Amino acid sequence: MSTFDELMSEVMATAERFGHREHVRLTWLAVRRCGAAGAVELISAGIQRTARYAGAPQKYNATVSRAWVELTAYHMAEAPDDSFDDLLRRNPGLTDKRLLTRFYHSRTLASPAARRGWVEPDLQAFPT
Repeated sequence: MSTFDELMSEVMATAERFGHREHVRLTWLAVRRCGAAGAVELISAGIQRTARYAGAPQKYNATVSRAWVELTAYHMAEAPDDSFDDLLRRNPGLTDKRLLTRFYHSRTLASPAARRGWVEPDLQAFPT
């Protein structure tokens, strides 16, 4: 079983469906296991593979996948020993699936370039 599949199984063990909260939890687990750079690779490849398997490869967006990892990792660095629930309590914006619209125009995220690879935020830079 791949690392992505292991983490996905852990997330889905307590979930009825794979919604936004589960996506963020998967990202949190990946960052804890692999670090931010490794999590970008793990999450991106896993979601891309899952979308292809589901017959919906067009749903994969490289920029969205990386952006969520970067934002989650940034907030995790503030308190690295926090549980997932503590992370969300400290950073409720992570529960907002529209969070990326603070950093990107919708048309930028929907662009072919964003779907294929990384596109820098065009409204506001990510926190550093």
